[in-house]
Amino acid sequence: MDLLLILTYTALCIAIFKIFRIPLNKWTVPTAVLGGVVLIGSLILLMNYNHPHTSLGGNVYVTTPIIPNVRGQVVEVPVQPNQPLKQGDVLFKIDPTRFNSRVIDAQAALTAAKQSALGLEASYQTAKANTLRAVAERDRTKLEFERYQKGAKKGAFTKSDVDNKRQFYLAAQALLAAAEAEESRQLIALESVIDGVNTQVAQAQASLEQAQFDLDSTVVRAPTDGLVTQVTLRPGMMAVPMPLRPVMTFVNEEKERFVGAFRQNSLLRLKTGFEAEFIFRALPGKTFSGEVVEVIPAIGEGQVQAQGALLGDAMFNKQGRALVVLQINDDMSEYNLPFGTNVEIAVYSDSFHHVSIMRKILIRMKSWQNYLYLDH
Repeated sequence: MDLLLILTYTALCIAIFKIFRIPLNKWTVPTAVLGGVVLIGSLILLMNYNHPHTSLGGNVYVTTPIIPNVRGQVVEVPVQPNQPLKQGDVLFKIDPTRFNSRVIDAQAALTAAKQSALGLEASYQTAKANTLRAVAERDRTKLEFERYQKGAKKGAFTKSDVDNKRQFYLAAQALLAAAEAEESRQLIALESVIDGVNTQVAQAQASLEQAQFDLDSTVVRAPTDGLVTQVTLRPGMMAVPMPLRPVMTFVNEEKERFVGAFRQNSLLRLKTGFEAEFIFRALPGKTFSGEVVEVIPAIGEGQVQAQGALLGDAMFNKQGRALVVLQINDDMSEYNLPFGTNVEIAVYSDSFHHVSIMRKILIRMKSWQNYLYLDH
């Protein structure tokens, strides 16, 4: 673009000198040169600031690391690489033998817990009956003891008979206390519930749900619509639930997002809704229109995390760029560009709009330059 402007200005100067017969001397020639430097320099500075450009851009996409919930040997990998998948499609399967056995054990434990819970009501009723019997026995021995006590005063019974009846009465009281304690224990066991379910049954139900979850997790499915690329998992390999060792990478199907890294000098000329143009190295000679979606409100080089070491001035030596999210409004479906394709971006602000023609010419020239490269 610089060369184009210089050549245009040179041609214009030659035409003016020829048409108006301006003599070439120590005044006219330096004036023309100095005027060209000021004019072209001003135009380029105005263009760079008001209509920023970056070659650091690309198509950004989100991936999901596929990590199994359970450990086991892979028995089947039906997924085909680079083929569209729907949410819930099977990616691979883990040997379910061990987990199926756990489900059966948990089902048996749940059945036993339910049967035990049914017996709690009968045990409680039995304890109540025992308490009533103990009350009756206590009352009977009490009356008999009192009768013997009154008779002893009249000489009808000996002191030994009275003591004997008192012991029977005290024993009946102890049996009543034991029966009441047992009734309370059975009542507590009967009323020990969680959301209306006996605690033992609830515990067995939770164990069954966990076992069933582990069994269901032996079939790993697609988390969303998308695809899996570079599938290297094979039957016989061991799948382990380790966050740092995913077995495959799932590419989520989302709306294409383009991100460009712009100089901080241009932040006042980067706003949502501004027009933008894109050129791809993969599509030389073509230009696509779009717009600014969002200026990300944080620059990564300035982030600070809690740590044991103190921060110094080294972190400020990194001149980070502002990240801008953009979208392309033209139809790109016919080109089938892979995710992560590099792109150059120009943004046209609403300031000095007439100068944007320079940027538009320049970005189209750079697009045609993508035909030229020497790799061979």
